[in-house]
Amino acid sequence: MKFLHTSDWHIGRTLNGFDLIEEQKYAVNQILALAQDEQVDGIIIAGDLYDRAIPSTTAVTTFNQMLKKINIESKIPIYMIAGNHDGARRLNFGREWLGFNDIYLNTLLDEAFQPIETDEVQLFLLPFFDPADARIYFSNLGMNDERVKAIKTISDAMVLVLEELKKQFDPTKQQILVTHFAISAHQELPVELTSETASRVGGLATMSSQLFEGFDYVALGHIHTNLASPSEKVQYSGSPVKFNTKEANSNKGVYIIELEDGHVSSKFVSLKQQRDLVVLKETWDVLINPDFYNALPLHTAWFAITIKKFERLVHRGENLRAQLQKIYGTIVELDFEDLAREKQMKSMANIENLSEELIIERFYERVTGKHMSTGQEAIVEETLIQLKGEKN
Repeated sequence: MKFLHTSDWHIGRTLNGFDLIEEQKYAVNQILALAQDEQVDGIIIAGDLYDRAIPSTTAVTTFNQMLKKINIESKIPIYMIAGNHDGARRLNFGREWLGFNDIYLNTLLDEAFQPIETDEVQLFLLPFFDPADARIYFSNLGMNDERVKAIKTISDAMVLVLEELKKQFDPTKQQILVTHFAISAHQELPVELTSETASRVGGLATMSSQLFEGFDYVALGHIHTNLASPSEKVQYSGSPVKFNTKEANSNKGVYIIELEDGHVSSKFVSLKQQRDLVVLKETWDVLINPDFYNALPLHTAWFAITIKKFERLVHRGENLRAQLQKIYGTIVELDFEDLAREKQMKSMANIENLSEELIIERFYERVTGKHMSTGQEAIVEETLIQLKGEKN
């Protein structure tokens, strides 16, 4: 059998306030075309279907249209789970009805213990869950209280969950696990490979990939790059769209997974971005130099720009964003490497040697980027005289 593995669609996501719906539609259309070309037996979506627990009307309508195009019109089964961004209870509505159309959705832990069966494969759909969910589930089963009480971390919970899942294994079939957590071959994931930085369970507190031995393939969601995959059998597909500057240099795509005669093979297929995200960090003179910017995808990409060695006072009164937008097009992020502030910070190091007036003046310049006017200096001087008089 053959499956397409994708994850982290985050429908409804914005990029610093800029709507990404059209980019997400473009990516999903590519996913559908690839699924049809490869003649896959199903599409796996490993969590974070939406970007928030209560998605917008536009996000819900868009996702519904995507599912309709894939499943109803193209007759491709869909296997999906809730991720940490999804509202599990809300998303669970209509789950039983979806199954009649070969859309399989698990959002709650107790649903994971009944695999989806084909003639050749068992698919275990294990959604994102907290240790508390596992304690409640196993307590309700009447499991030994000491083992249940010992569940403190997500790794503790996962050990028991996987034991229960493996009791359902059919030795005549291959097993696929679909889940949504931070999983690594090492103790923790390199931060530079991630876009999910929450410290709560499911954030960067990772589990060892060794926990998942026994499954023929583990389709992961949560980390937005395939480069974080622990092994060839335990893989992140990554998100199909670039969601922030950390992902600007990521190669977005999906995995095509083939299971045959007890073996598993996979290949990563890249997706094109409708609008690429380009990160620039250069001096002002370089940024406005045609020799530099004419080599870039002007007015067709998103740009995140940091101006290096920025002299705030030199550019006082200028609308720098407007100037850059005229050259580059849409600028989703504009930041400054403020040279003046760095100089001021250094000068403040010897603050004990400065007069009170000069301390206030430099603080004002640091905050506003402007010099104090003669009138403002007079107000400061008069105020200090009054305060000193009150002390005496």
